[in-house]
Amino acid sequence: MELSFAEQIEQTMAALEKQQAKMAAVAKELEAATASATSKDRLVTAVVGAQGQVVSLTFHTTGYRSMAPAELAKAVTDVLNTARADLGDRVAATMGEFQGLGETLAASMTGGTELESLFAPLRQMRPGFADEEAAAERRKRDRQEEFRG
Repeated sequence: MELSFAEQIEQTMAALEKQQAKMAAVAKELEAATASATSKDRLVTAVVGAQGQVVSLTFHTTGYRSMAPAELAKAVTDVLNTARADLGDRVAATMGEFQGLGETLAASMTGGTELESLFAPLRQMRPGFADEEAAAERRKRDRQEEFRG
């Protein structure tokens, strides 16, 4: 059974609202996210927030007192960078769930769906349409020629 135009729009809007709600929940979750890392010698643990800010830095022993300043700086820098990288990986994985969403929405708005045949006459009426279509055809032909070498 083929859906009417109004039903297609309604379904698209419902899907968009669902994605917006999901994105808002993910954004809120990521705002509160933290990551931690502990040095190999268990001397120090760093916790960073979503913006890369240092939330806490905990020294588990007093071994840092006898360390050279450069050695202590390297230990602290390493755990901070590890924690930030871990959080970055988590953010990237979470945002990966939305990969392709923009293309899907763009296709549904600009063609590539059942709505294309409905919008085609309106696009053709737009001033400059013939020039744009000719330019797009030239670009397509040029890309094909490039590919053929």
